[in-house]
Order: sequence, then C-alpha cells, then structure tokens
Amino acid sequence: MRCSHEMPFGATPLPGGGVVFRLWGPTARQAEVATYPGAGATVAQFHAAECDSQGWWECTVEEASAGTLYQWRIDHELLVPDPASRQNPYGVFAPSAVVDPLQFEWDGDWRGRPWNEVVLYELHTGTFTREGTFDAACERLESLAQLGITAIELMPVADFPGRFGWGYDGVLPFAPHERYGTPDRLKHFIQQAHRLGLMVFLDVVYNHFGPSGNFLGRYAPQFFSETHASPWGAAINYDGPLNRVVRDFFVHNALYWVQEFRIDGLRLDAVHAIVDKGRTHILKEISDTVRAATAGRHVHLVLENENNEYAWLAPRAQPSRYDAQWNDDFHHVVHVALTGETQRYYHDYGDEPLNHLARCLTHGMLYEPSERREGGARIDPREAPAQPLGALVNFAHNHDQTGNRPFGERLRQLVPPGAAPLATLLALLTPAIPMLFFGEEFGSATPFLYFADWEGDLRDAVREGRKREFGHVAQAALPDPCSPETFDASRPDEAQRDSDDGRRWLEMVQEALRVRRLHFAPRHHLLATGSHTAHRVGETGIEACWRYEDGQAIVLQLNVGPQPVTAKEPSLALVEPQVLFSHAWPDGTAEGVWPAWSARWWMGAQP
Repeated sequence: MRCSHEMPFGATPLPGGGVVFRLWGPTARQAEVATYPGAGATVAQFHAAECDSQGWWECTVEEASAGTLYQWRIDHELLVPDPASRQNPYGVFAPSAVVDPLQFEWDGDWRGRPWNEVVLYELHTGTFTREGTFDAACERLESLAQLGITAIELMPVADFPGRFGWGYDGVLPFAPHERYGTPDRLKHFIQQAHRLGLMVFLDVVYNHFGPSGNFLGRYAPQFFSETHASPWGAAINYDGPLNRVVRDFFVHNALYWVQEFRIDGLRLDAVHAIVDKGRTHILKEISDTVRAATAGRHVHLVLENENNEYAWLAPRAQPSRYDAQWNDDFHHVVHVALTGETQRYYHDYGDEPLNHLARCLTHGMLYEPSERREGGARIDPREAPAQPLGALVNFAHNHDQTGNRPFGERLRQLVPPGAAPLATLLALLTPAIPMLFFGEEFGSATPFLYFADWEGDLRDAVREGRKREFGHVAQAALPDPCSPETFDASRPDEAQRDSDDGRRWLEMVQEALRVRRLHFAPRHHLLATGSHTAHRVGETGIEACWRYEDGQAIVLQLNVGPQPVTAKEPSLALVEPQVLFSHAWPDGTAEGVWPAWSARWWMGAQP
C-alpha cells in the first residue's frame, strides 16, 4: 500500500514526469521557482511562476523530480523555503527537496487500536537515544511494547532552526526535522511501531509559527491575525480576511500526518491560544475533516487546553469532538500533594491539596471552564461538573512541567524516596488514559531541561529571559538553554535503566500496566459518569471508588504521607473483593492500617 495526501500547495510530482510547484503569496509582485542541479549546488535555475486572482503562484518544471532541491524567489530579492515543504535536508534556511510519498510502501492491514487500550509514552526524538534519530528510536520500540506501552507520542517533529530544540517553534509544519531523519525514516519508524502493535501519536502546533526561519510575513502576511495575539508572537489568522487558505493549510497538515504518514493520533498543542470567532471554529473543522478521512481506522484526537473547555470532549469518537484532553489539574494536585510547592503552575492547588486530589480522581478536571492566570482567582472546584474520566489523559510528568523548571527536575528529585513511585502508579491506574514521560518507566533521575539552538539576538533574549524568570530562585548557575551541553544532559541515563533500581521500577510499571490491561481497559466503555465517590481517610489518606455499569467497582486506597493511616478495610464493603495491585503494602500489615507512601487497588461487586 502506498499513501499520498494531495494538497493545493507544495511540490507535487506528476505521474508522467516533472513537478508542479504551488505557493500562496498574495502580496508578492513576482515569484519564481529556483531549482538546483544537485546537492551542494549554489547556482540555481529560475523558472517563472504564474499568479491567479487569488494570489496562487504556480509553476511546472519538467526536469524536476523526487530529490530535486528548490526554493521560491520572491520579487527577485528573497529566497525562501517552501512553507509546505515535505523535506528540508539542510535546514530551514536552505532549499527544500521534492518528495515522492508514493516511493514508500506500507503494510496494508494496520487499523490502529481503540481508545480504551491507549497507554501513551511521550518522548523527544532528539534526546530519547544517544543518536537522536528516528532509526535509533526504532530500536527501542520492542522493549516499550513488552512493557505494556501501546502508543508512542512524539513531541513535535516539524522542522525548526538549529541543531536541537523541543520542536514547539517549528516553521515548516510538513517537514520532519532533518537531524531526526528523512520523511521515509519517520515512516519506517511508524511502520515498525505498527508491526509491534504500537500506535504513534504526533504533537502538532497550530497556534503559532516559530520566531526564526518563517518568511510568510513577507509574501503572505494574511497568515497572521491583525486583531489577535498569542503568547509566542503573532497569532494565526483563523477568522480574519482571507482566512480560508490559512485554515486549509492547517487542516491539510492534520490530514497529511494521518493519511500520508499513517499517524494514529494527533495531540494539538495549547489550543487555548487559538482565537477563532468565525462561524465554524478551526478545532471543529479539523475534527470533522480528520474523522471523515479516516473512517475504518482508530485515529485519536487529543487537546492541550488550559481553559478546560469540556464541551470539546466526547466519551466516544465523533465528528466535531475530541477523544481527550491532557488533564493538567491531575498533574498539579499530585505534584502539590507530594512536594508542597505552590508557585507558578501550582498556585491554585495549595489549599487542601488532598481534597483536590480526591475530587480530581472522581470528577476529572477541577477548574472548568476557567482561564489559568498565575496569581489570579479561580472558580471553586466544587462547582465544576463531573467529566467522563475516559476522556482525560493523566500523567505525573510531561515535557512542560519538567522542562519549565529552572533545573528540569523530575519528581524523584523533589519528593521523599517512597513518594515518587506513587505518582507514576496514580497516573497508570485510574479510569483516565495514562501517559508516561520517557525515562519515567525506570525512575530516571536525569533532568529534562529547556533547550533551543537559537543564535544572535534571539539567543541572548532567551538566555536573559530564563535569568529573569528563575534567577531569584536558583541556588546555582542556570543551565544555558542554547548550549549543546544542556541538550545532551537531557538524555535519560541508560545505565540507570539497567541498574537494580531501574529494573524494580520497570517491573512495577509492567505489572501496573498488566492490571490496567486486564481490569481497567475492558470496562472503559462502562464507566458511569457522576457516580464515582472519594473521601478522606485520616490526615493523608484517600479512598476513591470508580463504579461501572456492569455492577463492578474498583476502589483505591491511598496514603500520600510518611506516617501510617488507620482506616476500615475497605469502607465501601465490596462483594467478594480481590486485590488487583498494591504498592508498599507488605504482607501481614495489620488490618485497617495503611502504610506510609502506599496504595492498594481492590475490585469487586458493588454492594
């Protein structure tokens, strides 16, 4: 099977030979395609393009083919990459390359996996392995599948300037970053994942372009809003004049990944920063279009939305809606409960964090709908309605809350020794979809730092910005975000994985995922929203009960404190209960005593 997504822009090889090049440049006075005869060539051949009344420039170059290097020249003065380039092999400031997607042959029998089976594993391609490539990452897939992971989530791979970066400042949304590998190497990674039963999700950024390497403002300023802004610069024009082509650009990007690359899921970054006051919101259009184009496959759509707008979510896949949202509230209350930190992300969660955690376990999001404003007032979480727990993604770590610390510490460096495993287990064993952050499966102690290979004034501004943000709390020199050493320091230590401690963590995670596969995943569709309960036990205990429509219930008994808790056994009186999983709960523990930093999951019939 060979897959290609047709789109109105970019470079398209013709069946009989030659390539059609199309660019939307409504303010360009003239546009030409510059082609180069081979790698390293500096002398270009220029081919005049014709422009229609809508600002579309088009040129057919008969001698071009897959592999041809090309750029667009605007008004005889500016050479730019194709914004819809499928590949930029020498970086975002260099020529693009024509790609024939039909050269890659796919297996034809993969249809994905249903949502209830999803166990996400977020990774950064550049630091996941020493080599930092798709091929090297491919070698790790089998061990992840054996662990119980079912879905790899790649942080953004869209091409960005420099040698290293998180990927959220991409400027060529259709081209994989050249240091990770070619488009075909990414396809090989995805195909190998599918052969092992693993889905692949991709993080995509539709709220802004990066600050360096984007030239759209020169010949297509209509890509950017005249009335809205984003936290990272110019907002995308989804509702202003000439927005149709802009909307198509991003809708086609979503389709491109799920069709041409057979991606199984998209995670849309920071959609709260998208402003669209038009008749049809761009999020609805993306969902509708992707659902229609992938009928017969399990393709999942996930949001990051700090405003917690539950109306976008649905417990079943359906047009106009999304399968899930990252549940920041869960992460934040777990973090506060274990660390006591209440600054920045955590300022709304310091008042009775265990009460917040108990409610989060049964209701999902705490604050809905409410914009997050550091230092600002929030609604009472008791006013937030219960959400379908299966439409949320729970995690104890992710790139943001780890990397946006001054020293990139993971929880293990911030909590008492017995507390760290509890956070990971809580993420894995709730009715929500779980996500691990790479290295977490073996208790990695390696930091994940913020890094970006900026140059010049932008590099200086980023360095100074980090000093302003963290200089008053840092007790040591801050890592230089633009240094290769900071990038290299963010790779999990392979030796730790192979240590006795690392193996114990791996065994714990593997057993938890086995329990999830046997008892949580099959009942995912039977979750009875609004009927779950939780209450406090002693100073540091919580007992939560998740009820299912088949009459079964799963009870969690949790002690997030350094001292034992005394309680009834179990207070909810399940019929014929069985222990599914226990942590730090030795055999022979006195009845009614919950040990320090412990958790136990029961299952039985509801009384």
